[in-house]
Amino acid sequence: MQSEKQWQHLPVRNGRFGRWFGRLGLRCLGGWKITGELPDIPKAVIAVAPHTSNWDFFVGIFAMFALRLKISFLGKHSIFVFPVKRLLMAMGGIPVNRGSAKGVVGEMVAAFNEREHLLLGLSPEGTRSKVEEWKKGFLYMARDAKVPVIPVALCFQSREIQIGEPIHIEDIDVGLAAVKAFTGQAQGKRPELA
Repeated sequence: MQSEKQWQHLPVRNGRFGRWFGRLGLRCLGGWKITGELPDIPKAVIAVAPHTSNWDFFVGIFAMFALRLKISFLGKHSIFVFPVKRLLMAMGGIPVNRGSAKGVVGEMVAAFNEREHLLLGLSPEGTRSKVEEWKKGFLYMARDAKVPVIPVALCFQSREIQIGEPIHIEDIDVGLAAVKAFTGQAQGKRPELA
């Protein structure tokens, strides 16, 4: 696992408890390990796949704490209400209005441009169900905000969270193929849905 001493720009959380909690959680879920290196950059889209089970969320949360990362996620604006709004925001939630004139991509490009640090974690598949094609919005966000996509594969067979090299998006289809090539070798909890 990468040493956080190398990180000067990557948004991280403080505190040893969170790191301990994350490592304990990964052990309790079957001994997950993190492979690969995160680049020391302040902004990126983190594309996590395959997404075939609710367990993916827990593996991701524990990995986030183990690495001490501050990762944001998208949520429908209507769920950011009392009494859960403060909790969702503290966890990194970003409310988006799908009916916005700018659209979700435009809202996120604006968020990347407005913030000094932003790691946005998401599932390109957009659902735990079997899909014929991934949603490409994450690629448009990365391209238009001029931030890289970092592919992350959750492999339930090897119990590894595999971090890939950053991909700078110029051509959407080429970028999609690169993310799929990296994450496609991982086996999800329910491989029949991948």
